[in-house]
Amino acid sequence: MKFSLNRELLLKPLLLVSGAVERKSTLPILGNILFEISGQSLTLTATDLELEMVSYTQVDNQGDDGKITIPARKLLDICKSLPDDSILSFESTNEAITISTGRSKYSLSTLPATDFPNIEEWKGDVEFQLFKSDLLRLIESTHFSMANQDVRYYLNGMSIETEGNEIRSVATDGHRLAICKISSNGLTLPSRQVIVPRKGILEIIRLLDPVEENVQVFLGSNHIRIIDTEFSFTSKLVDGRFPDYRRVLPRNGDKVLNTSKDNLRQLLSRASILSNDKFKGVRLNFSQQELKITANNPEQEQAEEVLEIDFPYEEVEIGFNVNYVLDVLNAIKEPEVKFTLADANSSVVIEGAESNEAIYVVMPMRL
Repeated sequence: MKFSLNRELLLKPLLLVSGAVERKSTLPILGNILFEISGQSLTLTATDLELEMVSYTQVDNQGDDGKITIPARKLLDICKSLPDDSILSFESTNEAITISTGRSKYSLSTLPATDFPNIEEWKGDVEFQLFKSDLLRLIESTHFSMANQDVRYYLNGMSIETEGNEIRSVATDGHRLAICKISSNGLTLPSRQVIVPRKGILEIIRLLDPVEENVQVFLGSNHIRIIDTEFSFTSKLVDGRFPDYRRVLPRNGDKVLNTSKDNLRQLLSRASILSNDKFKGVRLNFSQQELKITANNPEQEQAEEVLEIDFPYEEVEIGFNVNYVLDVLNAIKEPEVKFTLADANSSVVIEGAESNEAIYVVMPMRL
């Protein structure tokens, strides 16, 4: 194999696939990227056996078609450190590949492409197209509520659901719940629910730009695949049953508060400075004219913030993990937010004041 290409043409696809490279694997081949040359096309593939990333670029092929695996981290570091307009020439010999540019020359050891694991062939049962910006919004609106290393493994990911003209994303860690839905008249989808693992979700966020360009999404029985002109991303699904979140959506909220998102966020951020580092609890006292936010810590220090509000109901005092509420306020893009409350022991529902696209539920905390 012998081919050459501009540094920029290699760096972008290298960066795209590098997210799937396994850093601490017992299998050395998972630290390598598969290079496949066919005519003037180069396909790069990386996998950690859970995710698979494929990206494409054009090369000047001066030898035979073929495939080889190259150490990912070393190649990426070499590429990043070379001057912008470098032309890289690759030439493979028995168990090594030589990369030369100008007066620089690097020889990297390779592993045979036949050892590189392939995700088995599968067909998508559900297939749809979405703008990248819509898919990104769907995931970014809820991803912060996913559990992390929970023994209930099905919570360490996001539920993606399709039904009719609607696609929903749902995430919960048992203390909070986030739901976002987008609908499109052009969609007619069967009812389907899959759980995409946490690592796959974070990788999708890294890959997508908020632009109005279509990507194709395929849902299979064990995989999800997202295909774009520049990459193909595949992730295994979490094998488990996602909890029926509709049962925990509070229905008894009879007190509604609309307020400025930015003002509330600033007050909560300041109060949280003196909250307990471990539990991050703050107390919210809702009265007719004001919302009083208090936080204290084991050193007996205390913060108090007051926000003027219009709350024509009886007084309610609720404790929350301040980070959970701040995560929601950061995810809502509207200037006004709506809180729906019942009493001190019931979860609160938070949403944008105008849109009903996303809904968030935060459980109270005993303080």
